[in-house]
Amino acid sequence: MRNPAYLLPIFFSALLFSSCAVHNGLISNREAHRNNQEVQKANSAAIAGYKSQTSLEYIDHFKTIAVQEMNLYGIPASITLAQGLFESGSGNGELARVANNHFGIKCNSEWKGKTYYKDDDNHNDCFRVYDKAEDSFRDHSEFLKRPRYAKLFQLDKNDYVGWANGLKAAGYATNPNYPQLLITIIQKYNLDQYDRPETDTQKIQREDRVLTQINDNVITAPKDTVTQSTPTDKLYTVVTGDTLYSISRRFGLTVDELKGLNNLTDNNIRIGQKLVVVK
Repeated sequence: MRNPAYLLPIFFSALLFSSCAVHNGLISNREAHRNNQEVQKANSAAIAGYKSQTSLEYIDHFKTIAVQEMNLYGIPASITLAQGLFESGSGNGELARVANNHFGIKCNSEWKGKTYYKDDDNHNDCFRVYDKAEDSFRDHSEFLKRPRYAKLFQLDKNDYVGWANGLKAAGYATNPNYPQLLITIIQKYNLDQYDRPETDTQKIQREDRVLTQINDNVITAPKDTVTQSTPTDKLYTVVTGDTLYSISRRFGLTVDELKGLNNLTDNNIRIGQKLVVVK
């Protein structure tokens, strides 16, 4: 019978590899735990002295911030407040108290800030931690600048029903009742009073501002024959959400005039296309 001693190096190598894997897993778990402990410690004083607030107190505290975000990003203040109320439990939820996270926004590869782990859709989900609640509101606005939400910014800023349904359609929430939950909150607390009506011109300017932000990195299409020799100050580059109608309104033209200036035979336009918008 062969001496089994020759198997010892293989055995110890396997044991060492297994131990390293377990050790690395423990380190990862310890880091997550330590991160949570640091967040908890940093907020312990606030948590110890925390006094629960009512929904009306929450609205009074954050309505000004919601209006500021609306003016900068075009998101109805009523929608922002309703989402904040629902997602944070009027600011009384664990994430809001511990992580200043009022919208339940999770970590992704782009997030470089502090993190907090708790069970949600999965065990030990990673959530973003903010220095103050206002930062959470700003990150919520930035979050909605993603292309999949672009169509929402074509709605009237005071169309909270359209926004509530649009958020669900764009995949913001999996709850089939999410739109109605937001609408009920808005109507219960009369939150639409913070959605200032806008004129057609203001709506177009808002669409321009927000959609331009969404399409900062839009790829420029090849030059069209009709625009090759046209001065750039007479051209407009099509971005996501544009239609011939919205562009014509923006530049004081009719749709037929816009089509004539660009030799268009139909209403189809593409992102990055350059259109002549001055007669």
